[in-house]
Amino acid sequence: MPSQQETPVKSIVVPFEPDTSPALLRRLGHHEVPERWHTVDRSAHAPHLVAVPGDDGEDWAAAALVTARPHTAYLKIVDAVGDVPAAVAAVVAHARSRRLAQVKWEGWTANPEDAAAAGFAPLGPPLTQPEGAAGPAAGYVRWLSDGPVAEPPYYGQTTHFTCGAVTALVAQAHAGTLPWEALDRRAELTLWRDATNFLACEPVGLGVAVRRTWPSSSVTVHLDTDRPVLLDHLAENEQEWRALLQRTSRTDAERIGVPIDAGHLSMTAIRDAIGRREHVLLLLSLAGMQGFDVPHWVLCHGVVPGAVVVEDPWANAATGDTWVDAHLLPVPDPSLDTMSALSPDRFRGAVTIGRP
Repeated sequence: MPSQQETPVKSIVVPFEPDTSPALLRRLGHHEVPERWHTVDRSAHAPHLVAVPGDDGEDWAAAALVTARPHTAYLKIVDAVGDVPAAVAAVVAHARSRRLAQVKWEGWTANPEDAAAAGFAPLGPPLTQPEGAAGPAAGYVRWLSDGPVAEPPYYGQTTHFTCGAVTALVAQAHAGTLPWEALDRRAELTLWRDATNFLACEPVGLGVAVRRTWPSSSVTVHLDTDRPVLLDHLAENEQEWRALLQRTSRTDAERIGVPIDAGHLSMTAIRDAIGRREHVLLLLSLAGMQGFDVPHWVLCHGVVPGAVVVEDPWANAATGDTWVDAHLLPVPDPSLDTMSALSPDRFRGAVTIGRP
């Protein structure tokens, strides 16, 4: 339901498809549609137009191109054209009708004044953008639930394999343990080198590396299997020496006092940890959000009704995905529960970092 300050907006929601959308967009008359709407295949992110009819009921007074990652709890405005305030209000109403947690707005053409007038707050500019993903310099967010979520710095991983290291660095910067200005590629690669199982970071190795780097931080590894993980795609001879390294990481964990919790980490436990102002580095599959079953680390750092807010250090430029999608990303609890149960035996891996 709209708030008392909002007037219900009459709108039309139609799929955005390259073959049919040009005819629909001609209803905008003299309003120019950005070329970027057609430069990438956004079909994996359910692109649609939210349009506001004109007074004559025939032409459109405004429209917004809207997308979102699958299995998430937000909508993203790529651009709004025509009567921009009306288009944005229509998208917010559309998101409320779907009981979503958030609307984001990419800053390609949005200006701070329009965003503020529509109730959006500026996102902190990214320290780096994910490798190969050229997103806008600015972005905006409007939370649809009570109270904003504290914003960590956004740092996009600069390689295809350093997601685990990046999530740990961002967690420590968010906690105040690491200065924001120390978040750079040298720190990213240094922590990855200490944590890697070549090329991935498995949970125990990552937890040990975090404790070595920040000895005063409380670190717990959660891994509900005792077998080596993230190796099934490799040939047997490649698995053998990596498995040996994982056993060595377990020995190191015992030696330096990093506990390994063999129980299954539930969504309730993740929410409880965040409520204690801990950070949860969570291993998940990108199959649900990106369409390919690749293990990937994200940082869980906030909660809203029905969803956990994560930082994803990677974005898929091929689908129009940018840092604006990946930053302050709300994922419904059931979706995150499914994403973080990794094959083949549905194990869950995580590292919780407490305050010093």
